[in-house]
Amino acid sequence: MSTKPANVSCELCLSRKFSLFNEVSAEHLCHLSDNKSFISHKKGQILFYEGTRPLGLFCINTGSIKIYKTASNGKEQIVRLAKGGDFVGYANLLGEEQYSCSATILEDASVCFIPKESFMHLLTQDSNLSRKLMKAACHEIGEMEAKLTDSTQKSVRERLAQTLLMLKDTYGIDGGESVKIDIALSREDLANIVGTATETLIRLLSEFKSDGLIEMDGKKIKVLNAKGLAKLADFYG
Repeated sequence: MSTKPANVSCELCLSRKFSLFNEVSAEHLCHLSDNKSFISHKKGQILFYEGTRPLGLFCINTGSIKIYKTASNGKEQIVRLAKGGDFVGYANLLGEEQYSCSATILEDASVCFIPKESFMHLLTQDSNLSRKLMKAACHEIGEMEAKLTDSTQKSVRERLAQTLLMLKDTYGIDGGESVKIDIALSREDLANIVGTATETLIRLLSEFKSDGLIEMDGKKIKVLNAKGLAKLADFYG
């Protein structure tokens, strides 16, 4: 069940420095704080469904969220993961379109919801933010195109190596000789990111472990040989 804790002002938000709001003026931040909602969500809760219409912008304070599409057979394809400081659903909001994906809480999260009117008012007042949003949207489109190309041109083994490197760079905690991927992804979720069957993913993870590329730390994964994964992902041609 979602709960509405005491509001965290945008000016004091620790995640703001990682977000597109990092250069917004104090005056505009105050306006956002006065109009937004700050809600805590538990793991597994739905943030929004594919096909529904956006009513505002979601900005993640803490936790993580998976954005995914659901096939006709019910299988998920995870498009991306979002963490503290990330915006979710803004492209559909700006395009005045229905959500093209669904979003579910992956790890307990605190999320700010900014009503559409307040967000659009900010964009009319802050041209720099508008430019940053356009750049971010173009970057997302480029990433999706690259992922689509990889799904047809790269093997499952290459895609898994590439995904592990992406997760290391985004969620990695340096442990000396190893880097722990500090996000609680189920094997099914990881398979849905890579675009393969869970059984295939488990088999490949076991092979990666035998090859000394990774090791398991409970449900989490430690990267032991990033260069080996990069070579396997065909980063060097």
